[in-house]
Amino acid sequence: MTVTTHPVATTAPAPPTAFWRLQGFPLIPVLILLFIAFVAVFADVLAPYDPQIGSLARRFRPPAWQEGGSMAHLLGTDHVGRDVLSRLIFGARVSMIVGITAVLVAGGIGTLLGIVSGYLGGWADQVIMRLTDTWLALPALTFAIFLAAIVGPSELNIILILGLVYWTRYARVIRGEVLSLKQREFVRLAIVAGCSKRIIMWRHILPNVINSAVVLATLMLGVVIVTEASLSFLGVGVPPPKPAWGLMMADGKKGLMVGYWWLTVLPGICIMLMVLSANLLGDWLRVKLDPQLRQL
Repeated sequence: MTVTTHPVATTAPAPPTAFWRLQGFPLIPVLILLFIAFVAVFADVLAPYDPQIGSLARRFRPPAWQEGGSMAHLLGTDHVGRDVLSRLIFGARVSMIVGITAVLVAGGIGTLLGIVSGYLGGWADQVIMRLTDTWLALPALTFAIFLAAIVGPSELNIILILGLVYWTRYARVIRGEVLSLKQREFVRLAIVAGCSKRIIMWRHILPNVINSAVVLATLMLGVVIVTEASLSFLGVGVPPPKPAWGLMMADGKKGLMVGYWWLTVLPGICIMLMVLSANLLGDWLRVKLDPQLRQL
């Protein structure tokens, strides 16, 4: 009696699809940020009305789904008859411009000083770090209000103020990485090869701290946007009648007490979505770009 065996056909497991390769990717936060960026770029086309011009004849109109509302003003109007949807759209542009530019300013200053402090050491490190400690001891929002009250409200001033307030976060983190990097073999070889300190910091140190600076910038974007909204809410940020989400909340705080909820709730939701999305994206980048966390 002979027993014949037939080889069992085995199929190799299918390669992971693009969806599974992106497992854990914050898709919804990224889509929200892309949508806000799209709205900010094309605000002139998307906004149905001029955000700075209103009519007292149509003031305090509710959103379209509420009694008394109309499709002509989908999200209602404010206390001077300006279209809320149009102001939200242009407010996205203000938040994006101020937030991203202020993060770049703060990141540029902080990264430069962190590299100089960590690599040079000595008196340069002492001066920069004592200045950083002093800056960090000041309450960020209070310090920003103080500076804004001195120089006056404007978009450019707010960008510079936020950059000056938040550069210390970068300097502290980048310095810690540079202290570790300058002990690495490739830096020692560059010194032996006769490279100047400036070349070493520019070509060897900077590329190795970019990842941390990008992650920190993403996380700081939410903080900067909240601070800008707070300054505008307090009247020392973006000057009226320019649309800004914080300024819209300030204009609507009195209306909230008499039932005009959309004047504060809608810009508040916009701020919440943008800040939460930026924080979730920054947290994901922190895990992906950190080799130690990526192995967990």
